[in-house]
Amino acid sequence: MSTTPDITFESVAPNSVKAFKDSLVFTIGYKDGDGDLGENNAAATNLFLTDKRINITYKYRLSQLAPTDAKVAIQGKVAITLKSTEITDNSSSQQATFEIYVTDRAGHKSNTVTTGAVTIVK
Repeated sequence: MSTTPDITFESVAPNSVKAFKDSLVFTIGYKDGDGDLGENNAAATNLFLTDKRINITYKYRLSQLAPTDAKVAIQGKVAITLKSTEITDNSSSQQATFEIYVTDRAGHKSNTVTTGAVTIVK
């Protein structure tokens, strides 16, 4: 397993949300060969979710997943919640996709995954 994190898109739910009201939950799978994915520092950001309609990136902190200096291969799934989103044009309904990637404590950037489409309604 590589020391560079590898992620897979698992799901996004629900597939339709009300603008400014409903949350979206994204689930990704991860693999990291040396276990340095995640961070205990509350100020750190290491998971990035980009709204492809407007290229705004939301930054999150993935908690440390293995003990410091453990050098063990890890894999699993993690869920990320986007509290709300909006319609970015004058329509009453809009489709949105998102891109997600992570970085580990060594600074290695994972691959980028694209989510399935979500419908946002007024």
